Amino acid sequence: MTIRIATHKVLVTPPAWLLVDPFLKQWLQEDLGRGDRTTEALFTNKKIPTGQAQLILKAPGIVAGLPFVERVFQLIGPDFEMQAALAEGKDGQPKTLIATLTAPLDTLLMGERVALNILMRLSGIATETAHYARKIEDLPTTLVDTRKTTPGLRLLEKYAVRVGGGRNHRYGLDDAMMIKDNHIQAAGGITEAIAAVRANSPYPLAIEVEAETLEQAIEAVQQGADIVMLDNMSPAKMAEVIPPLREINPRIKLEASGNITLETIRAVAETGIDFISTSATITRAPWLDISMKITA
Repeated sequence: MTIRIATHKVLVTPPAWLLVDPFLKQWLQEDLGRGDRTTEALFTNKKIPTGQAQLILKAPGIVAGLPFVERVFQLIGPDFEMQAALAEGKDGQPKTLIATLTAPLDTLLMGERVALNILMRLSGIATETAHYARKIEDLPTTLVDTRKTTPGLRLLEKYAVRVGGGRNHRYGLDDAMMIKDNHIQAAGGITEAIAAVRANSPYPLAIEVEAETLEQAIEAVQQGADIVMLDNMSPAKMAEVIPPLREINPRIKLEASGNITLETIRAVAETGIDFISTSATITRAPWLDISMKITA
């Protein structure tokens, strides 16, 4: 499924069900255990009627995760329909109807908690990401996330970042050759680390190097790094560091990371940095309050 997000006019594709379904099934098994005792008791020796439920926003924010909500209920039972009233990626206000769900009542009751957990978590991330992205939307700098994600939720949390207007940094250690401070220490220096990585890296992975000083950044550029991350530098320091790096290699890609906040992100972007990476869009995102009410 490919979705055009209304808030920032880009195409966002959820992860393939082949990757997501095992997680959804695991979360349903965790919640259902040996069976939903309450729901089973309600319908003992009775034909289970079809019902309707509404997903309602209780706080302002961006909705993210509707494809996964639909999939959760489909995994419980095939007789399920969802009619979205608020498009994925769109802002809503409290009391706004998000979607109407139609299914046998036991399906709605058994899937409620897992579906809401996913929707509230991802909507919170999309909303927080949008707060950051809107601060720099008129500048050429790109906002990206990090690998600081909830174990088991990385695919979905990074999807929510895209819904909110950000882009994804690497998904895992196999995505890029990223030389961080501990790698530099283990290798004996930046030059040694880049040489070893270049000699042993699969084609065509890019090489990114974390630099804490101008001297480290210059060394990384001189040794042919594709991307240099300026770590924990103030906007004023970055403004000093960026020109000499671009003088050495005008095509070098530069990334800022560390202590990025809503108050500082604009100043960081105005230095001319290419990318700003932050974990805040995920780690500081509160859940967006959403309820599900059976109406018929």
